[in-house]
Amino acid sequence: MRQGRAIVVLWSVVLVALVVLELAEVTHLFTFPISAVLADPVTLVVSLVFVTILAIIGAIFVGIYISTRLLNPRGFTPFEEEMLRMHEDVAALRRSVERVNDRLGPPGPGGPPRR
Repeated sequence: MRQGRAIVVLWSVVLVALVVLELAEVTHLFTFPISAVLADPVTLVVSLVFVTILAIIGAIFVGIYISTRLLNPRGFTPFEEEMLRMHEDVAALRRSVERVNDRLGPPGPGGPPRR
């Protein structure tokens, strides 16, 4: 199996396991009375670690989704389009000034030097 396919299969298995776990929680397939959880510190720590791991996995999925949306090439932003138009305007002005300088000729004696 190719590496890319193996990763897709791995994440699919993780996703299916998380969906099954969520359905089990919603349907109250497994529930503990709150007094039993608070009375046993080991159960409390295991529960906190479990929820933390689920939160980290969820954050990874959200991060992957957001980074994919941000890094997906969609064309130029309005700011970038304006910068490109300004670049064209500056280039046109530069050409216009150079034409004026060419028509005027070299500066006379004592005048400011031209570039």
